[in-house]
Amino acid sequence: MTQGIDAATAHAWAALGGAAELGGRVSYRASRGVLASRLPVRELARATVGVCSLAAAELAARRSGGSVPAVRVDEGSVATAFVSERHLRIDGRTPTSFAPLSGFWRASDGWVRTHANYPHHRGRLLAALGIPDEGDDGALAKRLSDRLLTLPAQWIQQTVYAAGGLAVAVAASRGVHHPLVEARRVGDTAPRALATASSPAGGVRVLDLTRVIAGPVATRTLALLGADVLRVDSPRLPEYADAHADTGFGKRSTLLDLGGSRDRRIFEGLLDAADVVITGYRPGSLARHGLAPQALLERRPGLIVAQLCAWGWQGPWAGLRGFDSLVQAASGIAHLEAGPDGHPGVLPAQALDHGTGYLLAGAILRALTDRQDRGGGRHLRLSLAGTASWLLHDIRPTANGGDAYDPRSWLAKTPSPYGRLQYALPP
Repeated sequence: MTQGIDAATAHAWAALGGAAELGGRVSYRASRGVLASRLPVRELARATVGVCSLAAAELAARRSGGSVPAVRVDEGSVATAFVSERHLRIDGRTPTSFAPLSGFWRASDGWVRTHANYPHHRGRLLAALGIPDEGDDGALAKRLSDRLLTLPAQWIQQTVYAAGGLAVAVAASRGVHHPLVEARRVGDTAPRALATASSPAGGVRVLDLTRVIAGPVATRTLALLGADVLRVDSPRLPEYADAHADTGFGKRSTLLDLGGSRDRRIFEGLLDAADVVITGYRPGSLARHGLAPQALLERRPGLIVAQLCAWGWQGPWAGLRGFDSLVQAASGIAHLEAGPDGHPGVLPAQALDHGTGYLLAGAILRALTDRQDRGGGRHLRLSLAGTASWLLHDIRPTANGGDAYDPRSWLAKTPSPYGRLQYALPP
């Protein structure tokens, strides 16, 4: 068991605005060989779970009037949770993480990474490159490979993005630093005390407007800590059932078309009762529905509004769609993790997604604590690019020892409406 706060945990806890003297309450039980990588992924993963857990302990203590207890985090549990989508089984079936047209491809002058898991992204990728969407995926992958090999990586990136698809050039480094967490107090409403509850986030109402992994991991964490979480998706952009099976634990969910008057009235009622609103769409995309942070905070003084995006909040990439795999490719991570043959590599987990998810949950828990003391609303912003910057520039590797890692120790099974699930336990 490691004692005392390590550098990565101290950095993350400070980014959340936590009091330095509380950081030493986090300790880790080591597991040998977890999340092995050239980059310090193990240190990132355990620190994000550590500070999220500490934020939950702090809020629980604040609500009960007690002292903040010690937090003990097991690296084996963290490592299993960080690849929860790979451990998921539904009636014995293994879900597919990446579609055949998602991956690394050679360009004429380097490499590109595509993301085509969703049908609309797949169609836009093929259309941008002039490839008819005909035949099986194997034949299409061959045609895509042949086509990309004739084109420069930057041209592919610009052309596919212009068509609404997703492809980025693999870079040695973008040389861009993004903050890990951005938080500001908004307004001067009185401190808002939460009632005593049996769980850290008990009774807190959360509207979850997020998708894929990072946002849903954050809201799954809040739900399992007692929050009443309602995930809202558009019926025109449904999420995969497999993704819900992995990240939907403890939540309610609904489909609402915010462009329709009836559904909009329902949503307005939900918003009026919310303590927290979390959005995970690219910057500006929800503004047309009146859901920009400032509009939400003006309507609901004292609200906590948390935003998540891929590429950060400043610069030419800020308004673009993105996913963990693409940020790895564009930030220099894929280049650093490349194999001996030069083929770009990947982290041992979608660590930007999962890590940002736990940081986001921790930031919200800290905001709830801080609001009890100082009042006002909160506007929080995190990004996958911010977590990538932290991994690349600010975390140092530490010695890895401890017990041998067996992921089976951290798996469970349960019946569900989807079928019988095998799933990773929360860390």
